[in-house]
Amino acid sequence: MTNDPSLPPAPTVAVVTVSYNSGRFLGEFLASVPAATAHPDVVLTVVADNASADPDAARLTTEAAGARFVEVGRNAGYGGAVNVATEGLPPSVRYVLVSNPDVVLAAGALDVLVATADADPRIGAVGPAIWEPTGEAYPSARSLPSLRTGLGHAVLADIWPGNPWTRRYHGPGPDQGDQTVGWLSGACLLVRRDAFDRLGGFDTSFFMYFEDVDLGWRLSRAGLRNVYQPRADVTHVGAHSTRNESVAMRREHHRSAYRFLSRKYAAWWLWPLRLALRVGLSLRARVQR
Repeated sequence: MTNDPSLPPAPTVAVVTVSYNSGRFLGEFLASVPAATAHPDVVLTVVADNASADPDAARLTTEAAGARFVEVGRNAGYGGAVNVATEGLPPSVRYVLVSNPDVVLAAGALDVLVATADADPRIGAVGPAIWEPTGEAYPSARSLPSLRTGLGHAVLADIWPGNPWTRRYHGPGPDQGDQTVGWLSGACLLVRRDAFDRLGGFDTSFFMYFEDVDLGWRLSRAGLRNVYQPRADVTHVGAHSTRNESVAMRREHHRSAYRFLSRKYAAWWLWPLRLALRVGLSLRARVQR
């Protein structure tokens, strides 16, 4: 059987973002997708809406950009909404770009990420260089946190930003070239679709924060690489909004950090270190308040 040339080509890449009262950012993100690839005809864009206050507005913005709109029906968290969106993807999709809606993709960025993944079947995920509106690089490719680095970072990051544990955790910068890392920021990363499905997608027990850390850990345990590719650029135009996190969001961040590390180091004899980590995270929460 031959393909009907009158039909559009089957998509091989899906771009998935999660909308939650995303306002103007969603439109900017969707507008940046076509320029991020030389092959927009094989890219399917999906917006999963996490019960926004005005889902009709999000739907209009999405459909005006030629993208697919999926109502999750509840606030399922970031990873949960991505999972819902990927469940309905056609089987032709080989890669999924997961991105925040307040990101703008640079020209050609998607093609660079796909080419990097295509070069090695052992690559499970590829992450771009993420820039803040100020021109600063966001530490988006990091080492997997250990109990030692987690404790040192949790206790000292706010009072001694240059401490060795935080530096080790933050990983390479854009000037250090592409390399294998522990995990990639869920703000924007390309994941191999068959690997993502095989692992069951994001772990939905992480409602907010650390779902990307956990994914990177599980990809590594499956024998796959997480690769940082700074030749692909994106800008996190809404990054300033995270600087004024609520107390509840910070509490959720610390809760997710402890959940991840307590699972990674679950042996019973490590309970003193888990206790020290819990105390360290509590101290950091108090300092941040």
